[in-house]
Amino acid sequence: MPNVGLKLAQATPVGTYPLLDYLILTSDTVAAGLQQLAHYVRLTESPVSVTLRESATSVIAELTCVPADKISVEFFASLMILDLRQETSGRFRAASVGFRHAPDDVSEFERVLDCPVRMNAAQDSVTIDAEMLELPLDRRDSVLRQVLEAQANDILAKLPKRSGLAANVQRALAKRVSGGASGDVRVDAVARDLATSGRTLQRRLSAEGVSYQELLDEARKEAAGRYLGESVFAIGEVAYLVGYSEPAPFYRAFKRWYGVTPEAYRQAQRRG
Repeated sequence: MPNVGLKLAQATPVGTYPLLDYLILTSDTVAAGLQQLAHYVRLTESPVSVTLRESATSVIAELTCVPADKISVEFFASLMILDLRQETSGRFRAASVGFRHAPDDVSEFERVLDCPVRMNAAQDSVTIDAEMLELPLDRRDSVLRQVLEAQANDILAKLPKRSGLAANVQRALAKRVSGGASGDVRVDAVARDLATSGRTLQRRLSAEGVSYQELLDEARKEAAGRYLGESVFAIGEVAYLVGYSEPAPFYRAFKRWYGVTPEAYRQAQRRG
């Protein structure tokens, strides 16, 4: 099926993702709805995250997908545009859409989304002109939105704290130190998952106030705690699984993470 992401978006009604959808559509304007989308998209466990870049004339919603998947990006960009169009009584128009890949049929995308679609772009993105940002949403409701935000914030508080690119890197690293990917945790290897370079990845993480090493440390900490609490692997094997070639540096890291030795941690988990 050509353009499967676009067709899925056309077949997906508003309310499919109840909490996120209503957090957006109860906002006052398109601009406020986009802020809600960027902040709360983690509620859906979507592989796509949103970073909003503002200029004097527009906002660019940059889409980052981990692992890279063109169908997910096509679906996400299309659904965002179609839902905003519906919730503004047909008045919303995106200025353009950019895809890093070449869609199956660009002309169909441009016809359905009613905007230019650029192929082989540097970043998957949706550009929205300033006048569109001020459009009011038909179902804006500040009282309901506050109730929903309280519920959403309670859920987010129980999720990993990272957002944006850092959250994507964290997910990629979690798979690699938990046996779900190649196990290669070098920055260049993870950067390839995000279709960027290691240098660019580290620069963008720095702009978010976190380093690659911090995220790797967090991923190893979580995986080590889970292995020791839930598996029968020997401690030396756990050290190897989370990326340490020798037990000694793993012991030092574990003591720094949890304040106890791996043996004491495992015993406490089994008693508990």
